Amino acid sequence: MADQDIRNNEIVHEIKGMIRIYKDGSVERFMGCEFVPPSIDPQTGVQSKDVVISPENSISARLYIPKSQPDPSKLPLLIYFHGGAFCIETAFSPMYHNYLNSLVSAANIVAISVDYRRAPENPLPAAFEDSWESVKWAVSAEDEWVKNFADLKRVFFAGDSAGGNIAYRMGIQVGLEGLSFGAKLMGVIIVQPYFGGEEVIGSEATNPNMENLEKLWRIACPTVTSLDDPMINPSMDPNIGKMGCERVLVCAAEKECLNERVWCFYEALKRSNWKGKAEIVETAGEDHIFHLYNPTGHNALALMKLLVSFINESI
Repeated sequence: MADQDIRNNEIVHEIKGMIRIYKDGSVERFMGCEFVPPSIDPQTGVQSKDVVISPENSISARLYIPKSQPDPSKLPLLIYFHGGAFCIETAFSPMYHNYLNSLVSAANIVAISVDYRRAPENPLPAAFEDSWESVKWAVSAEDEWVKNFADLKRVFFAGDSAGGNIAYRMGIQVGLEGLSFGAKLMGVIIVQPYFGGEEVIGSEATNPNMENLEKLWRIACPTVTSLDDPMINPSMDPNIGKMGCERVLVCAAEKECLNERVWCFYEALKRSNWKGKAEIVETAGEDHIFHLYNPTGHNALALMKLLVSFINESI
């Protein structure tokens, strides 16, 4: 191999078992790479299909509708944003496909799981821009499933980890710009969000995972000069009080390394001039995205019940 090739293939970033980035820009991902096709789920009867939202920006999504019901009334629409530190996982990975099947069945809703562009190839704010374009596409009801089955007066956003960050950001975007076509955002569900900050708080000082989390932030948004950038630390967001809905549910996990950061965000939202109602629920004894890794566990089922209750309060 020539000297130039050796230099170009030098590893510049690596998170063991997760992602490796080379000097020439090539990327290896070791998690969340598997693709599961859309289907009719044999356990729940939930049907899914894939759509392209923007060919130019490679934005796509997976849509879900529940098993046919005798009641012809339209159903709440959930727009879901997957996690993965903005770098890994997709809307089509088995973990998210299975979770959305379960959530759509349990809540009896229509769901759109957004597949946004990922870092490092497309650093932030690409994921935010793609997600907002997807929201606007969803409420336009261009898709027949959305048009026929979804009640655009009952729209919800939800996401976990990086997707929780996106769900928050989309809630703010609605507050700043509104929704077209008479759609209404009823609530935002923020599950164990991937937030950060320049100042170390609480147990972050002794947590061995913090170094990797900071590296991931530098991969996701290499142009920022501070981890207090609002994309990373919403507690510093001057627009935090402009959330475009009346209800927010924050879901925390006691043992995850960012738990104190999640509580800090919740308190900042409560202190802001936002007039809505925020609630936080912490699951004892659990780590980050436990509900995805062990979806049939007692605590995961309890969290699912909580999300279903939050959505169905609008009915």
